Amino acid sequence: MKYARPMTSAKLIEKLDAATNRVVVIGIARSAQQKLSLHAQSGLLTPSLNKSLLSALETMGAKANPDEVTKIPVGETLWIITGLGKDAKSFQPEQIRRAAGAATRHLLINATATIALPAETTTAIAAVAEGALLGAYSNSDYRVATKAEHENSLRTIYILSNSAKDPATKSAVAQAEVLAEEISFVRDLINMPPNDLTPDAFCQMQKKRASALGLKVEIVNDTALREKGYGGITAVGQGSAAKPRLLHISYNPPKAKKRYAFIGKGITFDSGGLNLKPGLSMWTMKCDMSGAAAVVGAIMAIAKLKIPVAIDVWAALAENMISDNATRPSDIITMYGGKTVEVLNPDAEGRLVMADALVRAEEFAAKRGGLDGILDVATLTGAQVVALGTRTSAVMTNNDEFRKEFLTAADAAGEAFWPMPLPEELRASLDSSVADIANIGDRFGGMLVAGLFLREFVNPETPWLHLDIAGPAFNEHEPHGYTPTGGTGVAVRSLVRLMESAASQD
Repeated sequence: MKYARPMTSAKLIEKLDAATNRVVVIGIARSAQQKLSLHAQSGLLTPSLNKSLLSALETMGAKANPDEVTKIPVGETLWIITGLGKDAKSFQPEQIRRAAGAATRHLLINATATIALPAETTTAIAAVAEGALLGAYSNSDYRVATKAEHENSLRTIYILSNSAKDPATKSAVAQAEVLAEEISFVRDLINMPPNDLTPDAFCQMQKKRASALGLKVEIVNDTALREKGYGGITAVGQGSAAKPRLLHISYNPPKAKKRYAFIGKGITFDSGGLNLKPGLSMWTMKCDMSGAAAVVGAIMAIAKLKIPVAIDVWAALAENMISDNATRPSDIITMYGGKTVEVLNPDAEGRLVMADALVRAEEFAAKRGGLDGILDVATLTGAQVVALGTRTSAVMTNNDEFRKEFLTAADAAGEAFWPMPLPEELRASLDSSVADIANIGDRFGGMLVAGLFLREFVNPETPWLHLDIAGPAFNEHEPHGYTPTGGTGVAVRSLVRLMESAASQD
């Protein structure tokens, strides 16, 4: 990246002063009868101010919809009114998170802003901080004016709270800052062009960051991958001049009683290989490493937060390209661990690199007492988008209890995941007459078929989750809430929240 990212910080305050009353964010909601009401920290709005703001909003046609932001100057203060949706006695954390993010997306040129949304609990204040910090993200590293934009961008967000001095509140905001920082880096990675973010470049960037946190890092290069039998990663990456890599990062806190493995799909560019994608379908294929970015961001956040759970991250990295050395349809490859795969479609490549990493992750953990769970994160199938759209990710599993724990964590984090089945009747479509398994099967239910393929490379006794984030990982449309156009950083918050929950069960 051309410039160091200037991170936006959050600061708790108990009252407005001359420095913090210039830009103030409050909420607006509507009742079932379509009556508008303003919502802010108690005591902030006088009756006359409340009346004048509501009058202006009604004149301007405000609806209080989520993502709706209205700016009204009153005296020396610019009031930013952000939509909360339906009126309620207490708003859900995701409502507040989204409203805060929508507001700060409109404030990137301002030096400071004060968020005074109605947030009395620690959970609600954390949601304000997360939403505001994530909404302040700006991806402008490759513009000529980047340096000037960064110098003028939003740097400090003030959060008005009656519990500003409460240690629990301070801790919640500090955690929100950590999450926002890592998600910003994940978004940066996803948004980087593939001529800069090769598999090796990805590894070197993460090695520098992980080493600074005291994490152990191993990078398996293309020669070692070939020699050690990583047939999936090798086959996918052999058609590119940018050679494949397997990145391994370990976090081993001294008091950890549980161990998990995170596997991330890291296709830094996916042309489709010798099943070449149409041109328009390649425009966003720099995002095909979003799973790898997410698991790396998650372990960095977990380490910064000192969550006492051991984590091993495995990012399977390759560039899927065309050349005289590219894998051909009908090639048979031998995966790490010995299974053979008939590659019927070189564009079903993510499952190949992931399968190698899944087997290696369990092999590595077996010498350390095994795993309490293994999770893989991938922009794996277009079928995921067909089934669930662009804002809801899929989760598949061999362990219903593990999935339940994850969904609870994802809900608390404000990320939308939906449980999907692994129908046994679809498994037969992956049968091959010449190898142990084929890399594609029934076209209908393609997301589920991909999950069934990955399940073949997981020990049935190990709790396993497969997260297909194909749609939500990259926003091709207008920004919304705290989500920008481009890389989103989805799954990071859910993984961190899951590990917090796992640690609390010790």
